Amino acid sequence: MAGLNKVTVEDINVKGRKVLVRVDFNVPMKDGVITNDNRIQAALPTINKLVENGAKVVLCSHLGKPKNGPEAKFSLAPAAKRLGELVKTSAIFAADDTVVGDNAKKAVAAMKDGEIVVLENTRFRGDEETKNGEQFSKELADLIDGEVFVMDAFGSAHRAHASTAGVTKFVKETAVGYLMQKEIQYLGNAVEVPERPFVAILGGAKVADKLNVISNLLEKCDTLIIGGGMAYTFLKAKGYEVGKSLLDETKIDYCKEMMEKAEKAGKQLLLPIDTVCIDSFPDPIDNPNITTTIVDADKLPADKEGADIGPKTIALYSEAVKSAKTVVWNGPMGVFENPVLANGTKEVAKALSLTDATTIIGGGDSAAAVNQLGYADKMSHISTGGGASLEFLEGKKLPGVYAADDK
Repeated sequence: MAGLNKVTVEDINVKGRKVLVRVDFNVPMKDGVITNDNRIQAALPTINKLVENGAKVVLCSHLGKPKNGPEAKFSLAPAAKRLGELVKTSAIFAADDTVVGDNAKKAVAAMKDGEIVVLENTRFRGDEETKNGEQFSKELADLIDGEVFVMDAFGSAHRAHASTAGVTKFVKETAVGYLMQKEIQYLGNAVEVPERPFVAILGGAKVADKLNVISNLLEKCDTLIIGGGMAYTFLKAKGYEVGKSLLDETKIDYCKEMMEKAEKAGKQLLLPIDTVCIDSFPDPIDNPNITTTIVDADKLPADKEGADIGPKTIALYSEAVKSAKTVVWNGPMGVFENPVLANGTKEVAKALSLTDATTIIGGGDSAAAVNQLGYADKMSHISTGGGASLEFLEGKKLPGVYAADDK
């Protein structure tokens, strides 16, 4: 994939210059309190590097999805406050509903080298941000005198927004931060030049969400493992009864095509050989008082619903991972939010933690599962972007990656 050799924060001279950094401070909040600051922590290496090199660091990010312009509950003030506790320099929050109004301009004008200003939520500008408005892109660039833009928000790199792509047209230099660099390196190498055997594991609910990923990965990997709700459409395509399991009737032919594609290409496509069944979907989702039965994948009763992979499948998938040199995993194996139905996901995470392979977790639910189960430190790389990593695995060009300068 061309364009992966990017200018990075290591390559630019920033001393005394204003640098706008697009970070991902889209942190989970409850009643105005941050419940998990991982995304702020993940941005620190890039921020600290720029601070140490004497830049005037201006940070921008979105948070949530404000619908009607500025909303107090979506303010980046708590994120700015938390950042201030984590860095060794002055971190000022520029409270400004227009993001780049008088408050922001004054705060940036007053900056000394090695200081930080955090701008308000870029989505307070509505469509101007999300539809990549030229005026807002230009205003962001003007705030830093058109000097340097650093993209370090992989989780937003698949969106062509003003603050991820548009602004690059109006600045002298662009680069990627350490977080972006790591994502590009791991995901790019996994898809383009993987050490083999290369095993890809796809789970999650819907086949429709992963159409292009399945097709692209079948061309790249040696073994493709399918789990989660999407597996039942594949099982139906094999002619099996799937009962009340999640099924996408419109994608049965597609699943048949993919199985044929794998066979023609000499690739292994592994599907569940047994499944954990329940009477109906748990309500609430984490209700632990549910009865399960385990049946072979071709013996699923018409009145039951498959909700996790069974022990034979766990053994099959764990064995496939053992000899791998590269593993990419995106999507849980069952309804992992429920403790009774989390075993498949747990065991796959455990199998990955025991392998010597380069293990890449593709963000979203898989990342949550690995973190929750305590295997995070055993993985080579956990992507910070669910949607972005999926599009990367599809082989798509991500606007936020390609807007940054190549070396």
